[in-house]
Amino acid sequence: MACSCSSVPPQWRHLLSNALQANQHLKHSRYLQLATVRANGSPANRTIVFRGFVEGTDKLQFTTDSRSQKATPLPLSVKDFSKSLFRSTKSSFALRICYYFTDTWEQFRIHGLLEIIGKSETDMNKKLIREKAWFSSSSKSRMQFAGPHPGLPVVASQDDHEPELDSEQGPVDCFCVVTLEPEEVDYVHLKDNKRWVYTRSKKENEEAYFWFEIELTP
Repeated sequence: MACSCSSVPPQWRHLLSNALQANQHLKHSRYLQLATVRANGSPANRTIVFRGFVEGTDKLQFTTDSRSQKATPLPLSVKDFSKSLFRSTKSSFALRICYYFTDTWEQFRIHGLLEIIGKSETDMNKKLIREKAWFSSSSKSRMQFAGPHPGLPVVASQDDHEPELDSEQGPVDCFCVVTLEPEEVDYVHLKDNKRWVYTRSKKENEEAYFWFEIELTP
């Protein structure tokens, strides 16, 4: 067992970036599982698409539709988030994701703090993140946000209605960016039979974070 502390960019970030590059030829390498807790305390899980890191940070980025109904089992429901997911403390995290790369046999389980950037955002930097995410999405992905309200029964008239969207238009109202700021990363490399856990912390009365890493038995 070994452990170390460092103020340099976290090792897990390099490991994840390398895994993404090594597995990029596989379409499913962009998909991961997200687990949350609904407002009623029951578990929820779904597959989401990794949209890259927020520029200049270690935050992972995803997108979601703000119209998702709180009554449906969708952990990315904005109302579910606001009611039950912001319960993070030093020993309890807002959510967890699990990323497994089939070619390199690597698994990342990441606990972290979640934030949603929606149309009502006033911070200019966050508004820019939302806008960049919108225009970096494919036209097919954008069209989904212009379609009927998700989670509601399909009506016959929907079949005849094709949503319209100007390619130059900015984000539609329901488009949201979800960011995950990692607090703990549990990394396992099955081929090498290695496991490391990286935990973010900071000293009392200091603003800067550092990462503590420890090697565990797989």
